[in-house]
Amino acid sequence: MIRALPLLGLLFACSPSIAADGSQPSHPAPPAAKGQGVAIFATGCFWCSEYDFEQVPGVIDAVSGYAAGRTKRPTYKQVTTGSTGHTEAIRVIYDPAKVSYGDLLEHFWRTVDPFDDGGQFCDRGSQYRGAVLPLDPSQRAQAQDSLRKMERVFGKKIKVKIEDPGIFWVAEDYHQDFYKKNPAHYKRYRWGCGRDQRVQTIWSQVPDRRRGELRTP
Repeated sequence: MIRALPLLGLLFACSPSIAADGSQPSHPAPPAAKGQGVAIFATGCFWCSEYDFEQVPGVIDAVSGYAAGRTKRPTYKQVTTGSTGHTEAIRVIYDPAKVSYGDLLEHFWRTVDPFDDGGQFCDRGSQYRGAVLPLDPSQRAQAQDSLRKMERVFGKKIKVKIEDPGIFWVAEDYHQDFYKKNPAHYKRYRWGCGRDQRVQTIWSQVPDRRRGELRTP
């Protein structure tokens, strides 16, 4: 489900065209190691989400997968139809001694279009919706506080939702670390999708009087 876009956006949508056919089933994520933190976010195409979060100091790994849906062991092919209820998401494993959940929330808002509830950037449909997916009451409370803060900063309603993650299903192997395995394809997609350009535009519109509430990214 891709909206009308410039030609490059259409050519380089988040698609496994150079990979497998998507028939391999997903599987539940294993438990994190003792002392590690876990967070789940959705910012559209999970190739880009992986890249964005793996640049954060203290993040150990970001795993692509499917969250907030109802189908068991969904495949990429099923999820892309929009019929399973899932959204492309990442499971972030991090060191709480180096980065907090609150820090990750701050980073999340700088990687997503908070005013788009119909997908993210050039990828359209509920399977690409942005979301914060808290795993416990503490994360949910922090997420709610963070969302309210963003509404104050921008002075308007945030459309990205806080959702129940359900089971996080790890996506097919060819999606994992896509930006490392297929850097040329990934860079063409990211540039053609206009992701970074849109994020820059959004944050350039924060009113000066509200910039004091922001942390340095």
